[in-house]
Amino acid sequence: MAAPARAARVSDAPLFACEDIKLDLGGRSILHGISLDVRPGEVLGIIGPNGAGKTSLFEVLSGRMRPKSGRVTFKGEDITRLPLHARARLGVGRTYQTPVVPDELTVGQTFKAARQAYRPYLTRLDAEYGAELVHLHVDHDDATAQLETMNRRKLLLACLLMRRPAILLMDEPAAGLINSEVDEIDHLIRMLSKEMNVAIVIVEHRIELLETIADRVMVMDAGSVIASGSLADILTDPKVHAAYFEGPGEGDGA
Repeated sequence: MAAPARAARVSDAPLFACEDIKLDLGGRSILHGISLDVRPGEVLGIIGPNGAGKTSLFEVLSGRMRPKSGRVTFKGEDITRLPLHARARLGVGRTYQTPVVPDELTVGQTFKAARQAYRPYLTRLDAEYGAELVHLHVDHDDATAQLETMNRRKLLLACLLMRRPAILLMDEPAAGLINSEVDEIDHLIRMLSKEMNVAIVIVEHRIELLETIADRVMVMDAGSVIASGSLADILTDPKVHAAYFEGPGEGDGA
């Protein structure tokens, strides 16, 4: 992969943040006071062993789960109580580790459903814009069920990008991809952040991807943040080495 680009200037003011997030599930404490912030044009990477609580944090940040305490802010406004669909309207997009597409629809029908998911309704030109951004080159009459993993990821991402989100929460976008496809994801994320000024928070296990795209990295273990900073610095931290490379974490299995 190419060296990371740093052309765009990252704003000083956080676009999206959370503060002291705590989450309980099934009587168990899953997140223990998590705080983070990300600015326009910045890529914040999150790593940690299985069970660290990374996906549970995304559930809170995206609005699928309500935290026990703490708050989530977007453009300085408290959105902690807003559900997922309301955050999407504001410009908070999310991708998932498994690219689940509506198997009963064609590519074109999927784009139409996304265009008409909520007001303002979008046009076919908007769908073409999203598809071009991610270099999705498939026939709109193709069944989504027949798409390979990379094109499924591209389709779902195109549906998000045609709404011009301000921030993307990306859960392991390189999962299931071969090296050449990971390079595509690399270039796409850097284009979105550095050229389009989209803020990105990415959970990813592939260190070589984070090495090229992440401005900062946060490490989670057992529901807590144990380190943050540059990737080079945190990988030499004894706490990170013990948690990430030597022993399993505890938590929600993500």
